[in-house]
Amino acid sequence: MDSKPATPLSEQSDKTKKYDRQLRLWGDHGQALLEAAHVCVCGASAATTNTTDLSLGGSSVLGAEVLRSLVLPGVGKITIIDDATVTEADLGTNLLVNADGVGGARGEQLLQCLLEMNTDVRGSFVDQSVEDVLASDPSFFDAFTIVVAVNMHEKTLLELSDVLWRAKVPLIAVRSYGLIGYIRIQVEEQTIIESHPDNEIADLRLLDPFPALKEHFDSIELESMSDKDHSHVPYVIVVYKFLQQWIHVHGGPPANYREKKSFALMIRDGMRHKTASDFEENFEEAMKAVNTCLSGCSVPSSLEELFSLVPSPLTPSTPPFWLALAGLQTFVTSNKRLPVTGALPDMTADSVSYIKLQNIYREQAAQDCEAVLRHSLDTSQQVSSCGVRSAYSDCKPLSDKGSNVGVTESLVKNVCRNAAHLRVLRGTSIAQEYSHKINLACNDIEQCDSDVVWYVLLRAVDLFYSEFHCFPGCYKQQVETDIVRLKVCLSRLLSEWTSGSISVKDDHIHEMCRYGAAQIHSVASFIGGCAAHEIIKIITSQYVPLDNTFIYNAATASTTTLTL
Repeated sequence: MDSKPATPLSEQSDKTKKYDRQLRLWGDHGQALLEAAHVCVCGASAATTNTTDLSLGGSSVLGAEVLRSLVLPGVGKITIIDDATVTEADLGTNLLVNADGVGGARGEQLLQCLLEMNTDVRGSFVDQSVEDVLASDPSFFDAFTIVVAVNMHEKTLLELSDVLWRAKVPLIAVRSYGLIGYIRIQVEEQTIIESHPDNEIADLRLLDPFPALKEHFDSIELESMSDKDHSHVPYVIVVYKFLQQWIHVHGGPPANYREKKSFALMIRDGMRHKTASDFEENFEEAMKAVNTCLSGCSVPSSLEELFSLVPSPLTPSTPPFWLALAGLQTFVTSNKRLPVTGALPDMTADSVSYIKLQNIYREQAAQDCEAVLRHSLDTSQQVSSCGVRSAYSDCKPLSDKGSNVGVTESLVKNVCRNAAHLRVLRGTSIAQEYSHKINLACNDIEQCDSDVVWYVLLRAVDLFYSEFHCFPGCYKQQVETDIVRLKVCLSRLLSEWTSGSISVKDDHIHEMCRYGAAQIHSVASFIGGCAAHEIIKIITSQYVPLDNTFIYNAATASTTTLTL
């Protein structure tokens, strides 16, 4: 009941009907950002890849799966960079190419199929290798919202990583190698306002009600109510009334499990109908809410940590998020509390009582938001930023790095509504990762059930390719030789990372050679879907992206996340 009434299906626009399910996840504003985004997908060059590895390009099966999962929800524009042609091998793995296209540009055929899936999406195809684009015009990538590197060779990936890190364009490297999947997110800073935490606790302020709420609570007398009205009082009021009785007797609110249990029994004793077939549902709700609704409005330590990260001094190029956070910090310092969110959960109550209570919370939330907005605008004016603009009226792709749209009223409302759950992720570049020693626990590498070993082997495979210009196991007649070579590459890699003696089981090394860099469609589909989810998180600045490396082992259906 705290959200707007659902629009009847007959009154919804065609776009709302089309994207109904995802709008429930990231809202109209998230969809607007998605539709304003421009995603580039690129991969290994056909010219530098041997004939058995042509599935490694940007329009490969993995690239196709990433794009499919972005096109269907309505990303604004896609660009495919790939100089590969369709081969007969593609017909067995890539569902978006057909026999009539054999010999033609694979990226162009893939783009045509993708755009048929969603006519709202625009697309373009670049029949060049990534290496050629980087050599001729590195700034080409600056215009994209995010870039996806598909099965890219290490040398090219590191060069692309460096270019995008300087341009502040997020990069996601994805890889499908036999039964192993890999995702690596490179983003310098990701600010997340709507993190959508699991089991979010309602902001009811029962321990320290603001004046208007306390006045409303005190105006209600449960004892003088009729049975009908008594059974339809919002449970928030029920909890508050009995909380005052408890505090009068015990000197403070229930502080532990035993006291909260006794408090719930106290509420139960206040019910007028106690039989199994005739009970007051609002009192039952009050008893269930005892463990969650008695939380205070103190400032969480995570938010205090974010306050310490506010740039000093603020400049005209400071992102609006930090300006809004500076305004929130001023509000919290002055009021010693967070802004009221204004959200009231559903509950058993008559409409009049519920709406009146809801309006009290919303009015206080509006007042708090206005105060934070005023502080934010004062800060914004001091750094010569823009003034107030309407909600998401000028959504721009993240690639507009030079523009600062200033503090908007909608931004401040969003920050106030989610103040307790704001998040900021600060990452490292892939180039930095590859240039430094990796701090991995020896036990994790040596344990047979740890997926960390697959990250190590993927790095060893890259080293193998840089020396022999093919992947281990690509040629059947060289498998035994490749096993020995891969062991040498692995030993060299581990000796650079650690001073001790670490061994990787031969079974793992044999398995990597058995894969022969093959792409299995089920693995590519899973990794492509996961990567698309992370891309949408970054574009919409909603939900928390993984930090920062993800390994998937299809053989055991297990995953692990590493921060590198």
